[in-house]
Amino acid sequence: MFGLFKKKKQEPGLPVLKDLENTPLAEGDFVEALRYDLGKCKLLVIDNAYVYESVATGETVSWLKMIDASTENQKVKKII
Repeated sequence: MFGLFKKKKQEPGLPVLKDLENTPLAEGDFVEALRYDLGKCKLLVIDNAYVYESVATGETVSWLKMIDASTENQKVKKII
């Protein structure tokens, strides 16, 4: 109707990440990575994307490589 009710464009944002136990993850959280021998990692946002940075080696891995196929959660455990 004359463009009165236009849909607002949704800006692409960061997805909500959860660990294997369905605990929500946020930037700055420490996790135990279960892939790539990363060990203890810190979740960071670099260039509008999540990455895991290993505390021991400094190696970074994209969050996309850590998706568990069966649950679609991250293959990590949050360290409290």
